[in-house]
Amino acid sequence: MAEVFLVDVSKSYDQGKSWVLKNVNLSIADGEFVAFVGPSGCGKSTLLRMICGLEEITKGDLSIGDERVNDMPPNERKVGMVFQSYALYPHMTVRENMAFGLKLAKADKKTVDQRVDEAARILQLEPLLDRKPKAMSGGQRQRVAIGRSIVQEPRVFLFDEPLSNLDVSLRVQMRQELARLHRRLKTTSIYVTHDQVEAMTLADKVVVLSPLADGAESNLEQVGAPLELYHHPRNIFVAGFIGSPKMNFFDGTLLEGGEEYSRVRLNSGSEISVAVNAVSGKAGDKVVLGIRPQDIHLVESQGNAIEGTVSALERLGTESFIYFAHPDIHESLTVRVEDSKARHEGDVLTLKLPAENCHLFDADGLAFRRTRVTDF
Repeated sequence: MAEVFLVDVSKSYDQGKSWVLKNVNLSIADGEFVAFVGPSGCGKSTLLRMICGLEEITKGDLSIGDERVNDMPPNERKVGMVFQSYALYPHMTVRENMAFGLKLAKADKKTVDQRVDEAARILQLEPLLDRKPKAMSGGQRQRVAIGRSIVQEPRVFLFDEPLSNLDVSLRVQMRQELARLHRRLKTTSIYVTHDQVEAMTLADKVVVLSPLADGAESNLEQVGAPLELYHHPRNIFVAGFIGSPKMNFFDGTLLEGGEEYSRVRLNSGSEISVAVNAVSGKAGDKVVLGIRPQDIHLVESQGNAIEGTVSALERLGTESFIYFAHPDIHESLTVRVEDSKARHEGDVLTLKLPAENCHLFDADGLAFRRTRVTDF
């Protein structure tokens, strides 16, 4: 079994005067694919290196299976690490690169050959076994790096941004290959990325981390299935990080908090109904209304709607991004529409905010519960 358990895992480089990671509590089931995601500086790669044994744990406990591994060296933890850089030996062939770790462990030749041949078959590297890295593409080199981990038969695969050096089309292809590989091997996998699209498409469970703010008790913002985080973000940070383009946020005031629907007045005066249970709030509380760009509709008439002035357009063919100036939003208001109709800067358009698609956050940034999620 290869469950991974983190209990109050923390990391400091200055004897606790400041913390990079603090009180991370996490349970990863056997065979689960988990993605660590967050902006630069949130500690996701540091956390992965602590699981691998390349960084010491300052405080807390880490277990793999039924073993506490805090004090185990990396080679005894039975984990396989795939780095952002391929870290292949340029003078060795693919076969030699994949076999190198097993030879260091003094495995017999028959075992080495069997495992390398099986990994090459799984990763479709058989025609490349006699090539050297310089004669391969970036995607092929990354498959070799993954194969080098597979032959070790680890309890846990650890991936540290393995696709970030590839171009866009190769990243899409490699995402599909990694998903197929996990379905086939069913090995517990932990994947670090700053790209929330990779996290959403690959992982069974997503762990959202943030840089540790002053006074915060943990970097851990939310853990859950990808669509759970998308439709039910716990707070403004998760809502703004998960989803592309990012969610729009409006400042406003709670007029009435109901069990099924609540009413909000935006600072500019527009009144919006939201399918959110805000009975825990009271009239007059400052709130933030959130809605995703694809959930806003261009309409002719008012009614749960606002007006915005077009400030910029991006026509992408089957869809367009329209950016609006609006007094209740600090950045541009983004709307995604599935057309490329002619619109112009300076146009004033009416934007409907469907109640079922709205999110609502209190003054501390915590989300009220949505009550009418139609596509989850």
